Amino acid sequence: MSFIEIRSVAKAYGSVRVLDDVDLTIEHGEFVVFVGPSGCGKSTLLRMVSGLETISAGTIAIDGEVVNDLEPAARGVSMVFQSYALYPHMTTAGNVSFGLRMAHTPRPVIAESVRKVAEILRLGSLIDRRPSQLSGGQKQRVAIGRAIVREPRLFLFDEPLSNLDAELRVQMRAELTDLHRRLGTTMIYVTHDQVEAMTLADTMVVMNGGRIQQAGAPLTLYDDPDNLFVAGFVGSPKMNFLPAATTSLTPDGVHLGHVAGVGEAFLPLAGLEAPSTTVTIGMRPEHLRILAAGETGSGLVLEGRVLLVEELGSESFVHMELTDGTRIIVRSGRRAAAAQAHLRVEADLAAALLFDEKDQRLRGAGRGR
Repeated sequence: MSFIEIRSVAKAYGSVRVLDDVDLTIEHGEFVVFVGPSGCGKSTLLRMVSGLETISAGTIAIDGEVVNDLEPAARGVSMVFQSYALYPHMTTAGNVSFGLRMAHTPRPVIAESVRKVAEILRLGSLIDRRPSQLSGGQKQRVAIGRAIVREPRLFLFDEPLSNLDAELRVQMRAELTDLHRRLGTTMIYVTHDQVEAMTLADTMVVMNGGRIQQAGAPLTLYDDPDNLFVAGFVGSPKMNFLPAATTSLTPDGVHLGHVAGVGEAFLPLAGLEAPSTTVTIGMRPEHLRILAAGETGSGLVLEGRVLLVEELGSESFVHMELTDGTRIIVRSGRRAAAAQAHLRVEADLAAALLFDEKDQRLRGAGRGR
């Protein structure tokens, strides 16, 4: 039996359905990240697990116990919110120990619990400071400490790093990963930042429109997305999408025409069942290569003008507009091109993905692609 089992869960506010038929299992000790655009239902699902939102349909079980009707305090969970919600008149020690004091925990037990949490989160030098004397990252560690001290069976994080600057977010991601490794407790984390999700998650759950689009290891979702939404959402920069039309199908693959308006391509998807006439080719920026002047290339070659070059030091991302108006991003080396330059790029079709007119992935028989 899985540690958390979410079965056919739905949530509606009157006639507005915000979650619909959600099924998910989470194993003990997993770090699971719910990710998706604003309004996809990820925070609502997290709050339903915590007990802060009621369930309209379905069941949620934690460690074999259905918790639909249990109060939040009886579920054995601790939640860390986007807002630190620290008491301004209390010290770090006072904020961390507040829940234990409200439960009338003996003082020696409180003192030992606070000491352990301070050691885990490196709060020792901050133990007597009030929130006004702490940085954003320090406040977030105190909020996490307040959750840890209760020794819950499940941690829930609702976009806890969104108020921090970029450098602190990277630092706190590393600290959360290390914390999970040391505690071994199951954690569910909500974010709209797919980079954050990929760097933290054991299992990444991509949501959109109140439904789970795909769940799995981050690199599995990156390499083997089930649909166009997951393919476009996972990865930074996002996947390129080229419109195309099916011209013929063979046992070895599919012939495509009108790729980005002008090109032709053959995708080696052996055993592919008859696809729709209108399809979409998906290509990661790293699977496109800028051709040198005079180089002919082989396979699918696309042409267009450079709109923008993002120079990131060790690499560049070249934003292009193809002759049919399709926009793509090419990953390249330093100083790859200049704005308004005309470039030709070659696509690595062995790495291309194919999607049908309903945005679902088309796969060859017996292979992930």
